Amino acid sequence: MTGFHSRSHSDPNILLVPGLDNSGPAHWQSLWERQWLNCHRVDMGNWHTPNRNAWVNRLNLAIRQTEGPIVLVAHSLGCHAVAWWAALERPRAGGKVVGALLVAPPEVDNAPADPRLNSFAPSARGVLPFPSLLVSSRDDPYISPDRAYRLASFWGADHVDAGRAGHINAESDLGDWPFGKRLLARLLDVAELSDEPQAPPPGRRLAADWRPDLTE
Repeated sequence: MTGFHSRSHSDPNILLVPGLDNSGPAHWQSLWERQWLNCHRVDMGNWHTPNRNAWVNRLNLAIRQTEGPIVLVAHSLGCHAVAWWAALERPRAGGKVVGALLVAPPEVDNAPADPRLNSFAPSARGVLPFPSLLVSSRDDPYISPDRAYRLASFWGADHVDAGRAGHINAESDLGDWPFGKRLLARLLDVAELSDEPQAPPPGRRLAADWRPDLTE
């Protein structure tokens, strides 16, 4: 599989879950939304004054209203919304959500950079019941690398080091973030494997299958 554009029309729907203040027009999430017909943004409401339960309810509604398999692509505080949705709704393995790409989750437990993040504390604990990747940056002003790895451990997500990319947003000048597209394509490949009989559990399969390829 060479990339997302070469995939079939039967791919899962991509639900974008932005973070605090939403993702602006130059953000890679917005660019992906414009590029792909099966890519849709979840309207979380209260973008500037987020509330955990309200965001989880909005995400849950969007998932229920979307037909077919879903991959969640979350950025920043949206990652915590996904984790709390899984903790509260307890979706089953092999269910509607088949994977999650979690990009630049912020610190919410220990002196968050923005007080508006406090409503999502404490961070959800619990392994996500679907393959997931957590992508973090070495110079993200919202979280340190060790705390990002801590979240990946909480959620059972494989951790990917994106280098020095700030908060992995529009200010990082990533364009449509080709590296993220590559991650998404491989995540979709793993989601397809999950449908096969006797497929291994999500666990550490992502790292074992293809993490070395991402660091070339």
